Amino acid sequence: MAIIDSALDTEALAKARALLNLPAPRQRLWPVVGAAGFFAVSALAFATAMILAPPLTSTPIAADRAVR
Repeated sequence: MAIIDSALDTEALAKARALLNLPAPRQRLWPVVGAAGFFAVSALAFATAMILAPPLTSTPIAADRAVR
């Protein structure tokens, strides 16, 4: 059986295949968890402020303007 010579560079092909098969880099999870925690805490703080804040007016405006 005769060996067929190829015009392709086998070393370059091996390098290209190795580069294509590299594992994907792992993404860091802590920045995502930190941002989610920050927004959760800020949402709870705003909700608490809305519940605990006194109302702007305690009586209807019409009762303040009553004519005697």
